[in-house]
Amino acid sequence: MRTKLLLFSFFISLQAYSQLFIGANTPVYVKSQVLYVGQNLNLDTNSNLYLRNNSQLVQGTAGSSANVGTGILSVYQEGTSDNFEYNYWCSPVGEPTSSSVNNNFGITLLNRPTTSVLATPATILPIGNYNGTASPLAIAPYWIYKLTNANNYSQWVQVASATTIAPGEGFTMKGTGGTDTTDPESTGVVNNPGTGLQRYDFRGKPNDGTITVAVGSGNAATLTGNPYPSALDLNAFLLDPTNSACTRVAYFWEQDKTVNSHYLSAYRGGYGTYSPGTLGSNGIYTAATFSSYNPDGSLNTAGTSSGLVIERKYSPIGQGFLINGTANGSVTFKNAHRVYYIEGAGLSQFAKPSKNKSENKTTDKSESKGELTEAVAEISHFKINTIINNQFTRQLALAFLPEATDGVDAGIDALNMDGSLPNDASFWLENGNYVIQGLTFDVSKKIPLTVKAATSTTLKFYIPEIINFDPTQNIYLFDGSNSTYHDIKNGTYEVTIPPGVDRERFKIAFTSQTLSTNNLTKYAFFISQDNTNQVLKVSNPDNKNISSFALFDILGKTILSQKNLGADQNYTFSTSGLSSGIYIATFVTSDNEKITQKIIISNSGMQ
Repeated sequence: MRTKLLLFSFFISLQAYSQLFIGANTPVYVKSQVLYVGQNLNLDTNSNLYLRNNSQLVQGTAGSSANVGTGILSVYQEGTSDNFEYNYWCSPVGEPTSSSVNNNFGITLLNRPTTSVLATPATILPIGNYNGTASPLAIAPYWIYKLTNANNYSQWVQVASATTIAPGEGFTMKGTGGTDTTDPESTGVVNNPGTGLQRYDFRGKPNDGTITVAVGSGNAATLTGNPYPSALDLNAFLLDPTNSACTRVAYFWEQDKTVNSHYLSAYRGGYGTYSPGTLGSNGIYTAATFSSYNPDGSLNTAGTSSGLVIERKYSPIGQGFLINGTANGSVTFKNAHRVYYIEGAGLSQFAKPSKNKSENKTTDKSESKGELTEAVAEISHFKINTIINNQFTRQLALAFLPEATDGVDAGIDALNMDGSLPNDASFWLENGNYVIQGLTFDVSKKIPLTVKAATSTTLKFYIPEIINFDPTQNIYLFDGSNSTYHDIKNGTYEVTIPPGVDRERFKIAFTSQTLSTNNLTKYAFFISQDNTNQVLKVSNPDNKNISSFALFDILGKTILSQKNLGADQNYTFSTSGLSSGIYIATFVTSDNEKITQKIIISNSGMQ
């Protein structure tokens, strides 16, 4: 660590500094590195700091921004190259001024790269022109909007070309048409290949320090996003104790790329939902609902496509998202929420198909202030897909966490942002529709699903994905209309429902009958926990052939397992190293019968 004020010219490598001064006409070029500055950054007049090839600037200021100077930082980000599709943005820079505050942003600060260091300002089209172009880069200001404390879509505020987007405020912007084959960094990646991506060069004073954004009560929606020229640990931001004025869930706009229209009635889009769950987890994401599938449940590749399951834990530079307020107040972004994490490296993607922007590879790792940290295991959960009239799919997620209650838990349970759909499925919690529900696992629980239909509607239920959850655990959909259980883990259940809202008929269940050894077996088989000797005891007097044994905690995580136990009359399994708590013991016979029993382990001295 260097601890004194430093002056640099052209190239630097991975470094950490307490302060950094960049003098006039002495540009600094950072390539494929993180630049960490512990305190303030001083960009002198006519100075330049270029972040290239996934480079990021991370700062450690604990309070308000201490950055000064009228020099500029330049950083790239790519949005959709489509005249008709919105991206949600949040700028990492503001207007360059000498005072130590973060400044407002406007699209006049966007540029078209021509070389690795040179760029030309984007052309701002007349307000009546709706279609931007790639070369020359021209932006249609008609589509620049922001949203603060809104309860309906009529409250979007048009910004156009004005520099009135405050630090931390998000904004909408549509893409461009045409191509731009300029390759500013000579890496083989052009500004706009004609399909997929449009590169923008954000140039201005880098945002730093605490940034507050207003939120409102009653789930009022605010468009915000990552306000820094580095990745943002979304879990750290959402779960920060000071940010209790929001629901601690983020929503990301996705749009059907096949619809080429500016008319609202033609749009097909929706909000993907990210719930962090716990600080160290990778979170849970459910795809936006506007998709269609084939009758067999596969993606309808010949028609409209589904929303994507996108990794969201580390929000890349420029990424915008919605949050909902729970009280009138504000949320705060802090430098403590910033990390160096390469976009496209596994847990960070912008609102577009992911791509590697450099040759650097990482696998579920993040780097903060130069320290590398392994990502923790996934939250135990599974997804539930409901295909509705073979037109689109509603995706839900059921998560299992020890912190969760049967009510609404901030940062775990996620409200359905597309609740106005005439046909839909969701969880019903505290008088609201939710797409992600968290609870503690209990094999005897039945979790209700709410379904609604404007007319007679066909629903098809199935489980597309299971993460860190007992692979031997059955998952059923209970249909209360005829008291039947349907295996949606290994198949689908299709049913037609009448018009209306029904919160009682369908439930997720983990056993197809009342849970007890006598009901689940037609023979003698006894499971007991001996806490005095710290062993799990099993008596098998009928000498049934046991193919496997597994012990799960309440989250469904496998704690002990053994295969091919044979047909012995007695078995013992040591539980001396296990924490006190509730566990599920599961035995499977050679003829695929499952014997399951809840046990309580009490080991003194274990935490």
